[in-house]
Amino acid sequence: MIGRGIAGVIAVALFAAAAGPVGHEDTTLAVRLPSGESRLFWRASRASVRWTEADATLRGVVSWHPGQPGVEWATLPIAGQGEAHALTLVLARIDPRAMSFDLVWGIERDRPAWTIDRAGDAALALNAGMFVERLPWGWVVMNGRERLPPGRGPLSSALVGLADGRLVWVDGDDVSTWRGRRDVRFAFQSYPTLLAGDGEVPLALRDGGIDGAHRDARLALGLDRQERLLVVLTRLDVPIPGADRLPFGLTVPEMAAVMGALGTRHAMLLDGGISAQLAISDSAGHAKEWKGLRKVPLALVAVSVRGGGTHPDK
Repeated sequence: MIGRGIAGVIAVALFAAAAGPVGHEDTTLAVRLPSGESRLFWRASRASVRWTEADATLRGVVSWHPGQPGVEWATLPIAGQGEAHALTLVLARIDPRAMSFDLVWGIERDRPAWTIDRAGDAALALNAGMFVERLPWGWVVMNGRERLPPGRGPLSSALVGLADGRLVWVDGDDVSTWRGRRDVRFAFQSYPTLLAGDGEVPLALRDGGIDGAHRDARLALGLDRQERLLVVLTRLDVPIPGADRLPFGLTVPEMAAVMGALGTRHAMLLDGGISAQLAISDSAGHAKEWKGLRKVPLALVAVSVRGGGTHPDK
């Protein structure tokens, strides 16, 4: 098993090298069509500073499948540069009105312990936030109680779940308005912000204020203009066993473009790389899983209100 794993990593590294050097100034993203052709939807040198609606190219080719009530899912093959030459986007679109959300604290014996294997019959489950050593970074509220204080950083965002079921998106590190409120049932922070305000790409993602060349497997969470949550996970798409879990993929600006092109107005990265993992229960109740290689300390799970499911780890 070890030999095959090492061979797979070497093969993927050779694949990435064979794709050639990447000119960061003019990278592109395209949809890979069944015909074998590609259809461009983003170019760095002409990148929009604000996304006002979903890109027509993506809107026309995404085929949504029913999950549990309130959840739809899809996969979308895309092409970038270098190691991102062949990727698959795993998409989940969630109607918050049909769901009950909870955070799961995934630390046992002072170590991260949660994976999607513990998702139970949840309609949706994924790792939440960013992690620093063994703990989640930043603000964490669970069952109305603040478990960790807010983090500080201009490119942070927070998702707040209220007692009446509504979701609130907070851009920036000032969550003082929400701290201590009795109607806040759960909340967590993450970074960096990918889209803020109403589809605006933060200046730091456009002027080199953050590393815009580093590539990694990505997991992002967003809110679209119909107030639906959108989860996007990237997976390497090469015919090498286990390669889909390796930390190769998009840059931060490219991931912002993906979220904007899919129609989100707010978006933030969650911990990607080997932490990124996602489980979706399809309409027949069968779990579709995209596993990570690392246990994590915090998870976001959702149960369909009409589906009769139960939250795991409760």
